[in-house]
Amino acid sequence: MSLAESQFRSKLARQSQTLEAAITEYQHRYSMRPPKGFDRWWAFTREHEIVMVDEYDGLMRDLRPFYELRGGGEEVRRRIGDVVGLASVDLVRVRDGVVSTVSSAQADGYVDTEVSARAKGLGSMLGRFAKDLPDMDFPVNAKAEGRVVVPWEKMHAQHDISMNNNTNMYHLQASFKPDWKGEGNVWDAWRRTCPPTSTARKLFSSITSSIRSISKAVLSSLTSSQFTFSPHTSFHDQSFCDHPHRHYTQGHFFSDWRTLGELYPLMSPAKASGFGDIKIPSHYYYGSTASYTYGWDAAKGEISDVDKDEVAWETPHKLDKIFWRGATTGGGNNPAGFAGSYHRHRAVRSLADGDHLSDSVLDDIPLVGEDSVVDVYGGLTHLSIPYSTLNQEIMDVAFMKVTNPKQYPGGLEKLMRDHRFAEGIPLGAHWKYKYLLDLDGMSYSGRFMAFLASDSVPVKSTVYEEYFSDWIEPWLHYIPLSSGYEEIYNIYAYFSGIPIEVVGKVQRLDLNDSTSKPISKLKYIPGAPDGDARLHRIALAGKQWKKTIGRKVDMEAYVYRLALEWARLCSDDREGMTM
Repeated sequence: MSLAESQFRSKLARQSQTLEAAITEYQHRYSMRPPKGFDRWWAFTREHEIVMVDEYDGLMRDLRPFYELRGGGEEVRRRIGDVVGLASVDLVRVRDGVVSTVSSAQADGYVDTEVSARAKGLGSMLGRFAKDLPDMDFPVNAKAEGRVVVPWEKMHAQHDISMNNNTNMYHLQASFKPDWKGEGNVWDAWRRTCPPTSTARKLFSSITSSIRSISKAVLSSLTSSQFTFSPHTSFHDQSFCDHPHRHYTQGHFFSDWRTLGELYPLMSPAKASGFGDIKIPSHYYYGSTASYTYGWDAAKGEISDVDKDEVAWETPHKLDKIFWRGATTGGGNNPAGFAGSYHRHRAVRSLADGDHLSDSVLDDIPLVGEDSVVDVYGGLTHLSIPYSTLNQEIMDVAFMKVTNPKQYPGGLEKLMRDHRFAEGIPLGAHWKYKYLLDLDGMSYSGRFMAFLASDSVPVKSTVYEEYFSDWIEPWLHYIPLSSGYEEIYNIYAYFSGIPIEVVGKVQRLDLNDSTSKPISKLKYIPGAPDGDARLHRIALAGKQWKKTIGRKVDMEAYVYRLALEWARLCSDDREGMTM
């Protein structure tokens, strides 16, 4: 936590303070001059007190492959025209300073209920400065899931990833089907993004071995006794190329929506490793709704700094529990039969039940008994505690809505039997809990910004990168959680200790002879001496980040910068579109 704070302070301190400094930093990072209009963008950042003015490495990584296309701006525009003719791809258009949206084409017999929402969100973000932009088109993914998956060989064919003529363009639009319908799947397409020598490219496994791999990937981590915390989310360290069996644990590899195997420009709200989409802020973050916006007052049509349902940290009404509610989303059904291994389903089974498992929670604080302090090995005390006992006291995790029950093996009845379900709740009901578990859905989690704005601490598990990923610091603004969830109990033990209700069932593991010995006369098992204060500090830091860096105008600054870069990429005279 100290390191996270130091790193973030250093990042803040090195942000450019003048236009000249920003231009110099841009050239240093990207080996070229900024795009035309950068000076107006800079004036926008000064007017609206934008903090992160230099941290756009993620955006530039998204755009870099398009500079490698032969044919320059003409080729980029050709690909825009190609992709916007497909189902579930909308168009945001700027003409003479006016923004408009065009809904995607609809395939025969296919109805997309998500058409236009994300495009309209991007259009709204462009509105404040559209008058200063040249004419341009933004293809926008109507889906939450990433769509662009380009094979490794195509991405690494130096300067040779261009279409030869318009024939391919018309062929794509004529032959493209919006969903797989048994003709391939996301995983088979995605693993081709890995290097040819990787395990994923050499993979051949039967259904039986796949199921064994699922068990290995999901259950082995839950019985680990290693004392570790994840330094960041799984986007940074989850290598599906090296460990292909792990893909069974992530629902986005089972999406029903067909991916694109060429480098097409497509704006999406998030991207997992290996995807080629271009990140834009989510319309859930930018808009104001009762389900996704902290402090939203629908009657008044305004956002309050403090939500009417907020619960102060210091009161006994702020519960020391890890809380999550959500729907049974998280993946599609292609191929069928794997929904039980998706990230949300795993979390609910593991954190709401766990009768069949036990965990070793490690505490670096001596155990305090009625008569004496129990000694520890190397400063760490290993405590063997049944999952069911822990979950009952420190977790409140459940599904509250069923979606597509037929995709779960055994159907609705089996889904209900295997998982805990609870009544639906409004967003404001979350604020009475100190820990808010934040899990991916079909893609990113749309509630993350609301959680940050609250007086609670987001415990975030994700395999996605978003527009703000360069701007936020794990362990300062939120607690990162691995996609296996194995360290979640140690997180709780560190900050909050082990509740007195659990103490009677606790055993200490003797590291010398591997035998379990009961601990008698225990009154309580504390966390770190300042654990609750540290936890509260994360909540306050996240809230401050949302107020100063996660604002709507910060999203607009990101989109403004994207628009300038996009205008240059699409131009026939890129030199003329450079400052």
